[in-house]
Amino acid sequence: MRKSNSTQRFNDKDELKMQLQLVPPCRVPRVGDIHRIETSTSTSTVTVRRRRRRNAVTTAMRAVVQRVASASVEVEGRIVSEIGPGLLVLVGIHDSDSDADADYICRKVLNMRLFPNENTGKAWDHSVMQKNYQVLLVSQFTLYGFLKGNKPDFHVAMAPQRAKPFYASLVDRFRNAYNSDAIKAPFNFLCRRCIRSNDEGRFG
Repeated sequence: MRKSNSTQRFNDKDELKMQLQLVPPCRVPRVGDIHRIETSTSTSTVTVRRRRRRNAVTTAMRAVVQRVASASVEVEGRIVSEIGPGLLVLVGIHDSDSDADADYICRKVLNMRLFPNENTGKAWDHSVMQKNYQVLLVSQFTLYGFLKGNKPDFHVAMAPQRAKPFYASLVDRFRNAYNSDAIKAPFNFLCRRCIRSNDEGRFG
């Protein structure tokens, strides 16, 4: 993967909120694709995304991955799912997503080396599975929102009637590929939720 130069340099005292946007390559036009990494000191975030030609349209599942010390989802003031150290993953499902997209997101999230190795001192060396940490999966259709004038439009996101069983199958993939007890996933669709995360990490 080619990386552009970072807009800022970080040292080991800079806090990081890990945010990775993953788009399965099998569903995205190859011509003109550029992989890019951007950093920002004002928001302490790292965003990984694809930048394509102007007329190219992304038609694949999206995931925003955040490294956390803890995270939880609340519905009507009640915690319905929570984790300790691990990954908070917001999942956006496109209307045309397939099993291949779900397989890609599952494999990528579980194997990304986002955690330090205390034995070697390497900052980006262990996956969530190697650390025996947890994963909190949250369905988030707004990841496929775009502005139509000044109004958000979500018509390319998969409809709730189809998205719910598809999301359930994605959760099953994660549980089968890892430890089922380590995968948390609320199934509260079309309701007001409060997602809380205690972000964790250093970038240096």
